[in-house]
Order: sequence, then C-alpha cells, then structure tokens
Amino acid sequence: MAARIDYDTVSVGTELPPLTVPVTRSGLVRYAGAAGDFNPLHFSDRSAQQAGFPAAIAHGMLTMALAGQLVTEWSGDPASLCDFSVRFTKPVPVPDDGVGARLGLRGTVTEKLEGRRVRVALEVLCEGVKVLGSAQAVVQLN
Repeated sequence: MAARIDYDTVSVGTELPPLTVPVTRSGLVRYAGAAGDFNPLHFSDRSAQQAGFPAAIAHGMLTMALAGQLVTEWSGDPASLCDFSVRFTKPVPVPDDGVGARLGLRGTVTEKLEGRRVRVALEVLCEGVKVLGSAQAVVQLN
C-alpha cells in the first residue's frame, strides 16, 4: 500500500497510476467461495456458452472490487473509499488457459469536493473493451 495521498497535492486531472490485474479461473473459484456465488457461469465454459458467452465469466462484483483496488492502492488507505458506483456493461470472459484475462484499470480525479474528498472517474478495460460504465469513486484524502 502506498503512503496516504494528501488532498492539497491533488488537482482535477490527476491520473492514478494504472494497474493491470490478472483474472484467472483459480481466482474465480476463490471469489466464488468467499462470496458464496457458485453460479456455473463463473466456472463452466459449457454453462457460459449455453448462455451466449465465449467462456466462463468473472463475477461482476469481482470486477468492481478490482476497480476499487486501483483507488485504495492510490489513496494508501482501504478505508478511504467513501462512495463507489459502476454500471456493469460487458462481461469479462476468463479463458481456461492458465493465463486468464487481464483488466486494465485507470483513474482520473474529476472533482475536488468539500471535506478533503475527491471524485475519481474509473476506466476498466478487458482486451480493449470497456467492461464497467459510469464507474466512479469518492475518496477521502489526508
């Protein structure tokens, strides 16, 4: 975790350091166990293909959590995340090839708010495709 970010050093347009996160089948299994979500779309290619997906897909909330990781690693404090919202726009197919999928995560400060908070717009891509829409977080800074 990085050192805590000071509000006075941040301006509108500040870019968060980009993050690339692997999403693997073993990660899907671990997430399913933690979340109690054992929908076969998240581990069975056959079930996913019957539903029209090319492969098993990542849990939407896992994708959202990984976007949150970008923000909390930047802020230096996991408790700094005050508000967080996304629209799930595209699934994240996770091939069973030992490599999986890669999420590219970027964020930009779009607004400085009262109380030493900032609003961050997030971009989450998988294979160049935007998988979360209207993704934004409000973060409490030092």
